[in-house]
Amino acid sequence: MARTKSTEILAEMVANVITVECQVGDTIGAGDTVVLLESMKMEIPVLAEHPGRITAIKVAAGDVVQEGDPLVALDLL
Repeated sequence: MARTKSTEILAEMVANVITVECQVGDTIGAGDTVVLLESMKMEIPVLAEHPGRITAIKVAAGDVVQEGDPLVALDLL
C-alpha cells in the first residue's frame, strides 16, 4: 500500500486571519487560495504550492498567526 505524503501550509509572516477559504475534505489545486491574511492593512492570500486534500484547518477568522504557524494540513495528490 502506498503511503500518502502529508504537509502543512505555514504562515510566512505575523498576520491576522481574515477568512479560511477551504474546508476539511476539500480538494485543492496548486495556486488555490486557502487562507486570506491581513498584515499592515494589506490583504495577503496564502496559496497552495501543491494539489492536495485538506485534512485539518488549524486557524479561524480573527486568529493572529506568527511566522511559521501551521494554517492548514493536507495530503498531497
